[in-house]
Amino acid sequence: MNRAGVISAGLVAGLMFAAAADAKPARQGSREAELRGLVQTKIAQEYEPGTIVISLSQKKLWLVTGEGEAIQYRVAVGKAGKAWTGTAYVKGKFVRPDWMPPAVVKKDNPKIPDLIPGGTPGNPMGERALTLNLDEIAIHGTSASMRRSIGSAASYGCIRMLNEDVVDLFDRVRVGTPVVAIR
Repeated sequence: MNRAGVISAGLVAGLMFAAAADAKPARQGSREAELRGLVQTKIAQEYEPGTIVISLSQKKLWLVTGEGEAIQYRVAVGKAGKAWTGTAYVKGKFVRPDWMPPAVVKKDNPKIPDLIPGGTPGNPMGERALTLNLDEIAIHGTSASMRRSIGSAASYGCIRMLNEDVVDLFDRVRVGTPVVAIR
């Protein structure tokens, strides 16, 4: 069952507010996949089906579907000094989560409220969030004012997606899905 949670400074450690949601497996060959950008890519040949691969330099995220194909999404990545590389996995899935800014964000932007409720216009988490087993890192949607950041290095380490894309990805993956971030 999906329910909203609070995404906070203890992002991954603070998963106590939401339940993991079951999801549908990737629908290889579906019309939705074609519209989202089912592509032949070397990335899809290097990783197992079901793996999320994020290219920081290309500002793209792929969900590997198999047979050399992946669904491709444009993303915003961490800005200089904030981006991460390596392996992780999806630890939690949240629908319209509340958000509490991490200390580093609050320090840089002291006027940000201590809590932004899920579903409100200024909530930077957007419609869905996939938290990772890394401290304060998630793949998430975005607010309307931040949509233009997609395709840039703009976050404090999270991977930002258009809301319609993160909803699509959310429905295709499960808790435990491997995630790889490469330069």
